[in-house]
Amino acid sequence: MRLFYTISRCVPAFGFDDPERNFDAAQTAEPRAKTAEPRANGDDDLNLKDHIRGVPDFPKPGILFYDISTLLAHPAAWKHCIAQLTDIVAPLKPDLLFGIDSRGFLVSAPLALQLDCGFSMIRKQGKLPGETVELSYDLEYGQDTIAVQADAVKPGQKIVILDDLLATGGTMAASIDLVERVGGTVVACACIIELAFLKGREKINKPFHSLISYDS
Repeated sequence: MRLFYTISRCVPAFGFDDPERNFDAAQTAEPRAKTAEPRANGDDDLNLKDHIRGVPDFPKPGILFYDISTLLAHPAAWKHCIAQLTDIVAPLKPDLLFGIDSRGFLVSAPLALQLDCGFSMIRKQGKLPGETVELSYDLEYGQDTIAVQADAVKPGQKIVILDDLLATGGTMAASIDLVERVGGTVVACACIIELAFLKGREKINKPFHSLISYDS
């Protein structure tokens, strides 16, 4: 089964490995997120931005890539990140978390363990075994297709969708549509990083939460 979903995007620059994570790094002359030594006063004083590395000119010149590898490599910071997401998501009492291909898996899987709920994947076309339901949606310079396994959701299950970063919001919006078309009830979405200046949350018709926001 293939469903079609069309969105309009206002940012033409390309940079992240997912086209929906592209942004114009010319607006950000210097990386604003670099690694730093952990603070000495315990997890409550950890600033997650200190553990996000800004990589200029990757994967092409003029693009600033926000790399969560340094966050994942720092046990205290990563634990603090998951604890903050737990505080946000636990009151929603989800039955299932969906992670968006692919770094969203890194966020969703440990969070699902914390919440004692299920975890499933929103993947690119052709990456999931068995029967799948697909949704194609338009990008400014092409089209992308995402998929879920047809039996991943039981009707009426409460779903939270997660990713590492929200840019223009197209992939998150399409993910909401796909999950609800296979019977889930999406109660919220969350990311570690939000590029607020790209106004991606305006495309999302569900409550949205982020831990880190860049405003310009």
